[in-house]
Amino acid sequence: MKWLFACALAAAPAWASDYAVTYPYDGSFEDALFSVESAIIGAGLVIDHRSHTGEMLERTRADVGGAKLFDGAEIFMFCSATVSREVMEQDPDLIAFCPYAMFVTDRDGSVEIGYRTYPDGPMDAVEDLLDTIAQEALAF
Repeated sequence: MKWLFACALAAAPAWASDYAVTYPYDGSFEDALFSVESAIIGAGLVIDHRSHTGEMLERTRADVGGAKLFDGAEIFMFCSATVSREVMEQDPDLIAFCPYAMFVTDRDGSVEIGYRTYPDGPMDAVEDLLDTIAQEALAF
């Protein structure tokens, strides 16, 4: 019973807000990147773009000012033909949210996997997809 409770806690979001859901990742930043990439591909999806956001923020920090935000931060962008069609058949304007994104961050050794939240309604299907991918990456 203790094991079941511990597993439930491990799968709970570390942080959820109006704009993102994040999960702690028990491993390195590189392992988290590999896990997320593998989970996306394993779901039969194609990664359209991989943004090296952390590198960009660090590279430009001296020019624009500010503190170091991340030790590592990358964003994977992809779409699902099935889920996108389901969502956009309900409201074609929801194309504004495609492609979908998942991110991996490392802040002072705390690695997280996350995704942005979307408006309630048809986009719940997208959040379900993203959460399934996040859970797969966490279990990898």
